[in-house]
Amino acid sequence: MLHIHRAERADRLASALAGLLAVPLADPFASEIVSVPTRGMERWLAQRLSSHLGAQPGRADGVCAGVLFPPPRRLIGDATAAASGIDPEADPWLPERAAWPLLDVVAECLDEPWLDALRGYLGHSEPEPDPVRRDRRLSIVRHLAGLFARYGLHRPEMVSAWAAGEDGDGDGGRLPHGSAWQAQLWRALRARIALPSPAERLDEACARLREDGSLLDLPPRVALFGLTRLPAGDVHVLRALAVRRDVHLFLLHPSPALWERIAQAQAPAPKLGATLAPSPERGRPVAPRREHDPTADLPAHPLLASWGRDAREMQLVLSDDSARHADHHHDLPPAPATALGHLQAALLGDQAPPGEPLAGEPDRRAPLQRADRSVQIHACHGQARQVEVLRDAVLHLLAADPTLEPRDVIVMCPDIETFAPLIQATFGAAATEPGDEAPSGGGPVDLHVRLADRSLRQTNAVLAALAALLELAGSRVTASQVLGFADREPVRRRFGLRDEDLTRLQRWIGDAGIRWGLDAAHRAPFKLEDLETGTWAAGLDRLLLGAAMTEEGNRLYGGVLPLDDVESTAIDLAGRLGELVDRLQEALERLSAPQSLAAWASALTHAAQSLTATGPRDAWQHAELQRTLDELVAQAGPTAPGVDPGA
Repeated sequence: MLHIHRAERADRLASALAGLLAVPLADPFASEIVSVPTRGMERWLAQRLSSHLGAQPGRADGVCAGVLFPPPRRLIGDATAAASGIDPEADPWLPERAAWPLLDVVAECLDEPWLDALRGYLGHSEPEPDPVRRDRRLSIVRHLAGLFARYGLHRPEMVSAWAAGEDGDGDGGRLPHGSAWQAQLWRALRARIALPSPAERLDEACARLREDGSLLDLPPRVALFGLTRLPAGDVHVLRALAVRRDVHLFLLHPSPALWERIAQAQAPAPKLGATLAPSPERGRPVAPRREHDPTADLPAHPLLASWGRDAREMQLVLSDDSARHADHHHDLPPAPATALGHLQAALLGDQAPPGEPLAGEPDRRAPLQRADRSVQIHACHGQARQVEVLRDAVLHLLAADPTLEPRDVIVMCPDIETFAPLIQATFGAAATEPGDEAPSGGGPVDLHVRLADRSLRQTNAVLAALAALLELAGSRVTASQVLGFADREPVRRRFGLRDEDLTRLQRWIGDAGIRWGLDAAHRAPFKLEDLETGTWAAGLDRLLLGAAMTEEGNRLYGGVLPLDDVESTAIDLAGRLGELVDRLQEALERLSAPQSLAAWASALTHAAQSLTATGPRDAWQHAELQRTLDELVAQAGPTAPGVDPGA
């Protein structure tokens, strides 16, 4: 049976889950399955469960063991794979795999009239083709493959209609004229892959799961914790799993009053109508479109109307009168009489804020104590100052509450890549700054900060250097670009470049007249193949000749004027610059040649080994690069199209 557990706070949900897991399974060797969306949620939940399971009264030294935390996609993907007989790791409809046959399909159909919209977006429209967009066709195609995968998850009825040859929207209507090309492109991809898509396999897989519970190696109960969104296709799979075992969904919902109001609005009524309509093709409920959602105007509190949209839509997707489920609401103790408590109480009851009183009317706003600091707003004059104030605020909270630990603090920001360097600079010096005493007075506070949701370019310096190298492959290779590439940490380590070395190189490059282009041949696309002056080859000739002889009376040697600024102590630096440019030119030539995807990945590996180096603690960066390239080649398969940068 499907059980829906809801509460307004995550710690209350964790306590409810601990109460469920406290009753052991019949098989003592079976592992509990608790699916969580992120690794951070897994760590937090494991810590919470350990304080509830097996802990002695008054102590928090319990153990969380025998619990597996797979992500929802793996749990649901393994279930559908077992029912459909397709390995989820080798499914050709995975976005990273489907992008490669889709790239071929787009190349073959790009001249078709029905693909005019995509052809214009890719920059192939006449008479002014856009080379920038043409160079980004792989990223655009990967985005399309991801869209098709999300369509199959969130609107499987629409994809099933496409497979039947209809340009339907999955809600009984037809796609808008400007979007009909997506259905035709999907059908062309379906013909190329020649295997049913996940949306087409959904009905049969769910039927098998309902009939045979032994298909899956799962315990009699399964839990999913902390989900904020649940696609319609996943709901069908979970309902099928719930026929043979107990499936528990632990959901955060900010307002039980709003939950009841939405549940009443979903009952058939002339005023609101049904919010879920059966699909004419499959007979399954279809979530309403946002513009047609009659529950959008139900929240009275403005925060529930804006920030609570995900929770409201989750309830709509889960609501289905044809399938029974048990609803469990886990109450919270009364909110304290503070600013935060009043706000929480208003959200719980879905009560509109009173606002400023009108003239002559009583003030209905709750009185606040002057010492109330439950909600604080800090006005700062810049991003760096925001991080500094944040650190001071966290230290004050830790000092004021001995039960509060750093692991209990989470900081959210809108742009983590912008704030990450500031956070590292501010919090990284916490252990060395004087005056930051721990609450017990035993020494300085060391705030260990873990940054989440950062891109690979920011966490892996070798990957970032290779990304810069790929940008150089399609550019003029200017002096500033090469200096910027040389200033990256893995490149500096590989060639032993210090800050003063980069300053001297900048002066040498300016004095040698280096502007852009590796050599005269590199300038051929710009019709300047006869002009060697200003290239890296010409400038390095001057620099290296200046290391061997002096500029006496502007004397030329072989038509080259030596650069008279290379001291005997800097000859080694001149040689390292020459080696850097030579290896850079070799890497750019290999990456610019038409070749297979495997050969292109091998060229990237060779470039990383010749141009970058890491310390012992960062050796994982090269291993992660190699793993990423191997996965890319494996996902593309042996029939992947070649890489032709000049196409």
